Amino acid sequence: MSIIYQTNKKTGITYAYDNQAFWDKEKQQSRAKRTLIGKVDPETGEIIPTRAYRKSKETVETNSLKPGPVPMTKVQRSFFGACYLLDQIGKRTGVEADLKACFPDTYKKILSLAYYLILEENNSLSRFSHWQRLHIHPYGDDIASQRSSELFQSIDEKERMSFFEKQGKRRIEREYWAFDITTISSYSEVLKQVKMGKNKEHDRLPQINLALLFGEESGLPFYYRKLPGNITDVKTVKQLMHEFDVMGYRKVNVILDRGFYSKSNIDELYKNHQKFVIGVKLGLKYVKNILDEERENLKLWSNLQTQFGAYGLCRTIEWDYEQERPYKGDVIQDKRRAYLLLYYNPEKAAKDQMDTNEYLTHLYNDLKEGNLRDYCAKDYAKYFEVTETPKRGRKITPKEDVMREEAKNYGYFALLSNEVKDPYEALSLYRSKDIVEKAFGNLKERLNFRRMQVSSELSLNGKLFVEFVALIYLSYVKKKMQDARLFEAWTMQGLLDELDTIELFEAPGHGRILGEVTKKQVGIYKALGVDPPSL
Repeated sequence: MSIIYQTNKKTGITYAYDNQAFWDKEKQQSRAKRTLIGKVDPETGEIIPTRAYRKSKETVETNSLKPGPVPMTKVQRSFFGACYLLDQIGKRTGVEADLKACFPDTYKKILSLAYYLILEENNSLSRFSHWQRLHIHPYGDDIASQRSSELFQSIDEKERMSFFEKQGKRRIEREYWAFDITTISSYSEVLKQVKMGKNKEHDRLPQINLALLFGEESGLPFYYRKLPGNITDVKTVKQLMHEFDVMGYRKVNVILDRGFYSKSNIDELYKNHQKFVIGVKLGLKYVKNILDEERENLKLWSNLQTQFGAYGLCRTIEWDYEQERPYKGDVIQDKRRAYLLLYYNPEKAAKDQMDTNEYLTHLYNDLKEGNLRDYCAKDYAKYFEVTETPKRGRKITPKEDVMREEAKNYGYFALLSNEVKDPYEALSLYRSKDIVEKAFGNLKERLNFRRMQVSSELSLNGKLFVEFVALIYLSYVKKKMQDARLFEAWTMQGLLDELDTIELFEAPGHGRILGEVTKKQVGIYKALGVDPPSL
């Protein structure tokens, strides 16, 4: 079943339809039959089914199930509270429903492994057998190491893309999407995409790159893609646009770091009618010219926004749009409206100066000691001139003109958008991309993925997907904790451990008995937007 979403412009209500494609023999073309499923809840993104659809679905499910309850066969006491929280998050975000639709035979195993990765911080999967004996979890049984490897290898690209599509459509019309890339190092010699590249953490190991897409308002990820380790950020935007098209995403709003900026990428965004906010470098000719014109105006009180501690203004510009048409052998040239947003932050100016001074000092000491770093090669030549003579030896002279030119721009930065012209709305959106960077931290540290410990491409693909599912839950908890200011009293692990103490007792003939739930625990559930457990 393919689900299509449509929003009524008058009422603002989004409806979900079952879209069934078929071949019309008379008209000799593909057609589609749409059946209304229900309305989309604006807060949770869940589909609220119509009475007729719910009734027909219940009839099908009733006919397919064996009659009678599942018997309780053993006496056991298990930890329940934290897994219950994750169960409710899975329902609210639609993750459980979407996994069930895409992986009907294995979704419970995927969820159980994700729960384990979330609740047992930094533990390897070899400990799952011990953990599962003490917890209520979706699969309800052990997943041995061999079985988890088989599960990873069974997760194919079609199912994965279908899951991304379903998750994305729950939020596609509600928010901007922030996109960024991180590096994951590996010792593997058999993974094809493990390559030497520019490592953002200055790790000398070969790596793969991992791209993540997040909703800036929901704080939830819903797409990722692994890339060869030698692929730079700027090369990925065109492919991202192609995959948006495959997944049926239209009129997507994206937030991109300045590492993704290039003229061809901006042209690609215009070509695909994508709304964007992207960081731009001050050294670009058109940015430099306008900044020089507005440098003094920018610091006027009328351009100050105290909430951000920054000055900002907008200049409307014309973008020189170009589109190659290989099938016609020509290039379309046109003008497109864009907004250049300029900012000055005094605190950033002080930090820029301090960071630059520290970096220049490191470069100078490297040159003086002859201990040069490969990734700094260009900067040695940019900031210093090194000469050697038989009498005076090595002489290191700073290029003060270059340093003076850079010092002019301490505290300044710029954004480019084709939709947002309010400088502070644009800045607020751009700062939301920090959620992606923090998500990378969760993936590497909490989910134990700083080094890839897999031996095949299929295992890597499957494990990445399970880690990604876990990241959705972690991101939900983190966002709710931030909104409720719970980080003032709890760490995330401490909060999950607090809920994990709630027990569930099961016995044949007596049913389930829920352990004590304290007032503190009730408060945590409510702050996270979840009703406390009850039987």
